[in-house]
Amino acid sequence: MRIFDPHIHMTSRTTDDYRAMYDAGVRALVEPSFWLGQPRTSPASFFDYFDALLGWEPFRASQYGIAHHCTLALNPKEANDPRCTPVLDALPRYLVKDSVVAVGEIGYDSMTPAEDHALAAQLQLAVDHGLPALVHTPHRDKLAGLHRTIDVIRESDLPPELVLLDHLNETTVKAATDSGCWAGFSIYPDTKMDEDRMVTILQSHGTEKMLVNSAADWGNSDPLKTRKVADAMLKAGFTEDDVDQVLWRNPVAFYGQSGRLQLDVLTPAPLHEGNSVLRGGE
Repeated sequence: MRIFDPHIHMTSRTTDDYRAMYDAGVRALVEPSFWLGQPRTSPASFFDYFDALLGWEPFRASQYGIAHHCTLALNPKEANDPRCTPVLDALPRYLVKDSVVAVGEIGYDSMTPAEDHALAAQLQLAVDHGLPALVHTPHRDKLAGLHRTIDVIRESDLPPELVLLDHLNETTVKAATDSGCWAGFSIYPDTKMDEDRMVTILQSHGTEKMLVNSAADWGNSDPLKTRKVADAMLKAGFTEDDVDQVLWRNPVAFYGQSGRLQLDVLTPAPLHEGNSVLRGGE
């Protein structure tokens, strides 16, 4: 079984997670830039973080046989902080990098005017750079937030087939699929979706343009949730081809629209900027 996790925050995970993910079948992932859990105080902290997603994390992933790509953006939560908004002006120099396969996460957190501006501006950046967009739908007022998101997308020049609406659930899946966008689901302990609910959605809405991710981060999350969805699909009667479509071919098709997806893992260099994760001569 081959698995592509299209949304996971590996900067918050351990090397043991990389090893366990490889053993579970994960061979590729996309790491979206996101809020770090506490407010950033200047654009410079974003730039160091972006550099890590472009350099250190791909190096770390390659040690465990996993192809690493990223999406970069000013995230919705920090779009409300005037200390952070200059990041919008700096993003073009990062969006040209080879391993950046989308603009993201963008979207809404509290649905403020500042978030309206950041979303529209970054959808235009996706157009300007020929990239797809990974869109975060809000955790509060989810359906209203989704409708507002779709309205902004329709007002933009970015075609819906280049948009992935993420963090969907039973209340938002129909509106999302009707929009022509791709549909993403985060499988997460205690909150968001679980594997059984995901199977029910796939039974009702099919496997076309559906993506499943773990969204694993610092919280109570599980980087093996993609594999658990695959196992639940097989148990429910889906075929191995269905599983391959949802867990591999769909994310490859979506992010492949960037023209930058490289799924072959090159032999890692011994060091990245003088550092190695291979302690003790492993």
